[in-house]
Amino acid sequence: MTTADVTGAESTGDPAANENVAHAAGAAPVAAQDALQGVETESEVTLEDEGLEVGAHHAADNRGSRLRSFEIADHETPRSNIEEWRFTPLRRFAALFEDAPTDDREGDPALDYDVQAPAGAAEITALAPGAAPRGTVLVPEDLPAAIASARSEEALHLVAPKNAALDDPFRVNITGSGVDRRANGHIVLETAESASATFVLRHTGSAQYAQNVEMVVGDNSQMTVITLQDWDDDAIHISTHHAKLGRDAKLKHIVVSLGGSAVRVSVTGELAAPGAEVENLGLYFSDEDQFLEHRLFVDHAAPNCTSDVAYKGALQGKKARSVWVGDVLIRKEAEGTNTYELNRNLVLTEGARADSVPNLEIETGEIEGAGHAAATGRFDDEQLFYLRARGIPELEARRLVVRGFFAELIQKIDVPEIREHLFESIEAELARSMN
Repeated sequence: MTTADVTGAESTGDPAANENVAHAAGAAPVAAQDALQGVETESEVTLEDEGLEVGAHHAADNRGSRLRSFEIADHETPRSNIEEWRFTPLRRFAALFEDAPTDDREGDPALDYDVQAPAGAAEITALAPGAAPRGTVLVPEDLPAAIASARSEEALHLVAPKNAALDDPFRVNITGSGVDRRANGHIVLETAESASATFVLRHTGSAQYAQNVEMVVGDNSQMTVITLQDWDDDAIHISTHHAKLGRDAKLKHIVVSLGGSAVRVSVTGELAAPGAEVENLGLYFSDEDQFLEHRLFVDHAAPNCTSDVAYKGALQGKKARSVWVGDVLIRKEAEGTNTYELNRNLVLTEGARADSVPNLEIETGEIEGAGHAAATGRFDDEQLFYLRARGIPELEARRLVVRGFFAELIQKIDVPEIREHLFESIEAELARSMN
């Protein structure tokens, strides 16, 4: 593994530029006090050396061969010595490892769903377990996802019909009633053949929430999914997203995590037919004693597909913590694949820590390109010097650097009110640490 402190600009669309930023195969845990120590190369560490195990139910030839099952009993309780849970503070998520029903009370649900569908959308429906397309894409790989599936009597089903081009987004506002309330949820999003639609999922309030989001992206269709974690400071949230793309389908998946005490979002994109494209974007800002974890798995299972991953995060305050793990699998039948993944973290204060681990498995040599980069560092002193030399006060110069760090990703969000909300939220976060 490599610990890297890298500064400078990068372009998510230019792998060559990205390689100049961080040519490392991965970034090991980097604490704020270590972020300025330059580039340090360590000997490779195996799971056995760290006392880790993959877990019997996850033992597999590759990342795509893990056990998947709807049966809760098939999934073991997460432990810190299992690789896929080793970065996660398990005590903080313990409530979501219990097989518990949603704590709805008469006239007072644990979660309130406000659903707004655009003109031209199919009728909003609810799917019981076993009612297709529910369960045709997302089959749980871990205990929280299995519990959320089993404990969700109905799944919200939103559909863009065949050949429909929906200009306005679907909006799903999910509001929690309190951190003492347990909630389980399942959402199915679908774009039928040659349709296009945007889905916005916004989480506010507070709860202990286990959630599944299933995405069916039909042939030649285009889907955009934006999930915002705007929770109150005490919320606990584990979410599993799984998308399956048809022939020549396109998915833009955007994760924004700003609120909550402990949030873990796992995203799988399954490129199952030729010509599919997926773009995974993520933005997160961790404050004092806040834990934000994002895991991605891009499964190239068909030829001539493309994937691009870019996640950026900032951290400030004592015990602010972020984790990013990106897995890309190129199967032997996925000839002509072009893929790249990038993660960058900006540490704003002492006492914060970012873990960044990109992984790439390649089973065929017939690919267009594949690469990844990860970097964690402090402010770029050259940028600060440049701005201050032009008469900009230091605090404002620091704000400009952080705004610029996030701006490229925010500009890729096609919903204007979401862009505006994110810029305002980042300003509010910066006000906490820089005033």
